[in-house]
Amino acid sequence: MQYVSTRGHATAQSFSHILLGGLAPDGGLYLPSEYPQVSAAELNHWRTLSYAELAFEVLRKFATDIPEADLRALVHKTYTGTVYRNGRAGEDANQITPLRVLEEVDGCKLVLQALSNGPTLAFKDMAMQLLGNLFEYTLAKDDAALNIFGATSGDTGSAAEYAMRGKKGIRVFMLSPHRKMSAFQSAQMFSLQDPNIFNIAVEGNFDDCQDMVKAVSNDHAFKAAQKIGTVNSINWARVVAQVVYYFRGYLSATTSNDQKVSFTVPSGNFGNVCAGHIARMMGLPIDKLVAATNENDVLDEFFRTGIYRVRKSAETYHTSSPSMDISKASNFERFVYDLIGQDPVRLSALFHKVETQGGFDLSGAPGSDGDEFRKIAEYGFQSGKSTHQDRLDTIRDVEKRYGITIDTHTADGVKVARDYLSPGVTMIVLETALPAKFNETIREALGRDAERPEGFENIEDLPQRFEVMAADVGVVKGFIAGHTGL
Repeated sequence: MQYVSTRGHATAQSFSHILLGGLAPDGGLYLPSEYPQVSAAELNHWRTLSYAELAFEVLRKFATDIPEADLRALVHKTYTGTVYRNGRAGEDANQITPLRVLEEVDGCKLVLQALSNGPTLAFKDMAMQLLGNLFEYTLAKDDAALNIFGATSGDTGSAAEYAMRGKKGIRVFMLSPHRKMSAFQSAQMFSLQDPNIFNIAVEGNFDDCQDMVKAVSNDHAFKAAQKIGTVNSINWARVVAQVVYYFRGYLSATTSNDQKVSFTVPSGNFGNVCAGHIARMMGLPIDKLVAATNENDVLDEFFRTGIYRVRKSAETYHTSSPSMDISKASNFERFVYDLIGQDPVRLSALFHKVETQGGFDLSGAPGSDGDEFRKIAEYGFQSGKSTHQDRLDTIRDVEKRYGITIDTHTADGVKVARDYLSPGVTMIVLETALPAKFNETIREALGRDAERPEGFENIEDLPQRFEVMAADVGVVKGFIAGHTGL
């Protein structure tokens, strides 16, 4: 399996070659030269597999240059009931991503897929734990080192740091928007005292952080000299690891391959729902992929109108589902590449307009950049938007009806999912995090604190270690260079 850049100028590469990096040298994102297909016979066989074995079967189609015995050992080391131990009452953590039926009315079934049983209580652990083991495996073969540089709006940072802490040859430099995460999220990252972890709180928003990651990725000399890699969702290995739980969700919710399911995915940076798009392109019988946004509704606007319009910093809201406070969805480029017929020249032109004019228009209206909006339905995409009041109402409703407390992002998903229920099609909402991570809003909605898993009772009171910096890529690069020892 070879990987090509969405911009078309980079040389095709193997999985292991692109594993440690982020953007391609031409500034594009990597995708497989063709999507591997899954047969009906394979799906039938996969129904009986453990999560680790399912992960092996999916990943072996993409990581063809890693010996299968090594790949199997890595996924079995990753996906265990010990690593994913923080299941709630009634859940078997050994299932890794168990389903919970919320309701079934008139043939419409609404289901939650639990993805937050990992060490940082968020779905990012599903991919990041594997990434940590893949990085360590690859670096060890060459006795090499890697300096991971990433950005987070809340959960990616802690998931990456918990996955990489103590890993030989790895340092982590993580940007986050200063004072724009929940207290729990900040404490989860900043309380880590491991010497290979460096937290940088940026005086700006997430998009400022993400822009600096891309700027460093495009500075090839600095990237090479400082041995920079990334764990943001522009990293292909992270996206493909997330494909696995779409297969698990489908196989757990159905009994035969002629059944379809839909997924509603809380989405800001488009990485999570992009994994669903890839699963669908592989042949998984997905009916609809519903992107649920918060007040930062860039993606919802596109899927309703065909217009992709990036918001400026002043137009990006700080909300009670802060991990989706994003106005420039970095993984969106992968879907647009497929939507426009995998044309790298046109793709480059469209995203040049994003940088110079703030967006592009595929609505087909006079003067627009194209008419591909009419093709979106072929890919199963729909969307919706949720507000703070919607969040509160949904958290209260799910608690009252089912006795289940959900986090704010999952509440966005449930709210939007209810608008797209179809008879005979199970709708799976991907859980984003445990509610303890957003206790301020849980208290507002329910008048009480969210339950905390053991070991997280007083995390906000732990000593914190982080650096506050301006949104200046030169300053950040200087800090990295001063702490890598290279």
